Amino acid sequence: MSSIAAAFAQGLHQLAQRPLPDHVAREAGRSLINVIGTSIGACKHPGVAAIVAAARELGVAETAPVPGRAERVDSHFSALATGFAGHLDDFDDTHLVTVIHPAASVFAVLTALAPDTRPSGALALRAFALGCEAQLRVGVSISPEHYDRGWHITGTCGVIGCAVTAALLLGFDQATLAQAVSIAASMFVGQREAFGTMTKPYHPGKAAANGIAAARLAQRGARAAADIFEAPGGYSHSLSTRVDFAQMNGEFGERWELLFNTYKPYPCGIVAHPAIDGGLALATRIDDVASIETITLRCHPLVPELMGNPQPKDGLQARFSAIHGVAAALCDRQVGLAQYEDQRVVRDDVRALRAKTTLAPDASVQRDEVFIEVRLHDGSTFAHHVEHARGSLARPLTDDELMDKVRLLVDPHLGNHAAARLAAIVEGLDAATNLDALFSLCTSNKELNHA
Repeated sequence: MSSIAAAFAQGLHQLAQRPLPDHVAREAGRSLINVIGTSIGACKHPGVAAIVAAARELGVAETAPVPGRAERVDSHFSALATGFAGHLDDFDDTHLVTVIHPAASVFAVLTALAPDTRPSGALALRAFALGCEAQLRVGVSISPEHYDRGWHITGTCGVIGCAVTAALLLGFDQATLAQAVSIAASMFVGQREAFGTMTKPYHPGKAAANGIAAARLAQRGARAAADIFEAPGGYSHSLSTRVDFAQMNGEFGERWELLFNTYKPYPCGIVAHPAIDGGLALATRIDDVASIETITLRCHPLVPELMGNPQPKDGLQARFSAIHGVAAALCDRQVGLAQYEDQRVVRDDVRALRAKTTLAPDASVQRDEVFIEVRLHDGSTFAHHVEHARGSLARPLTDDELMDKVRLLVDPHLGNHAAARLAAIVEGLDAATNLDALFSLCTSNKELNHA
């Protein structure tokens, strides 16, 4: 009987031998331009700078880019920095069933290995899509109990997808791909306790670096346990007590988990998005936020569990505060990166509104739904029901909305119209002989610096 890893590699390798279906290629392209945007948007964060500085101190080879920056580093630090940046602002894609953010880590692999492997655009998009698909399939096979136990599933499953992307870029056969995946199953990282700290985005960065390492080891003849997924003490059963391998290996080419990916309109945990939608809806009806006496959010129980911080102290903590998102929406009538800057998070107006806000978890409320009620000092009330949040599967971002988001992330760093030019390159990847134009544009602006 074939092992789980062997069957997994067989299914993925067979998919890699033919073009992506048009609808899958389109969604892969949306995911790719979105994560290019989030990676460049966070390129000057101190955490990215620290990773680049560590690479320079070690004197690594300057072979691979870091999108949005002028420096080059080796493949390990390129993967680490790119994955970190892509996920830092919690603005990347989200697979709602598993809460995996698949693109940051696999784009980091693509960035790190493109200079060595020089893939065609079609191969690059296929490797990107299948790396996302692989980690999502692993994720659904161990969900939801894996995440509920405290694991950061983006890191723990991401490394599997990253090994797949690396293996496809390196041209592995099916057997060597299976070894890369099996080795990667012993190289995962990430706990939810890191949420709200600079360590959280390290998880997809490390998944990318470890996925590349797993593939390189397999290429050099390293071997792992054949039954690493299904063994009682192996990857899957040690991370979850409820495992369904049919979700991991079933219906290759028929079921695409990538099609259930979504894109965030707000840079924070996705379970807060319905509440932010509600806050923005009521902001147009309330002239003076000082007149607010109380705010009540009837919401899904995951909201207080994942994003219940009532008084965050900085931007990273605020990304896990649904209460802050609502306060910012009411005060500023918009919610973007500016509302999560450290200095904005600690100002008196949002602090005061946060103190007036109560989360009321209700299991009958859906994840993408919220009921918000605002009571004013004069006794009047305003209420709003968000049935489906913007960016959910029921209300996905349109291509225009997605590009508006990417433009705001990219153009301040790379100059006007850079986002549109990057989108055109992504749209034409099938005909591209390599990724030179993509990464040249990602690092070509004269304002790029070593900050």
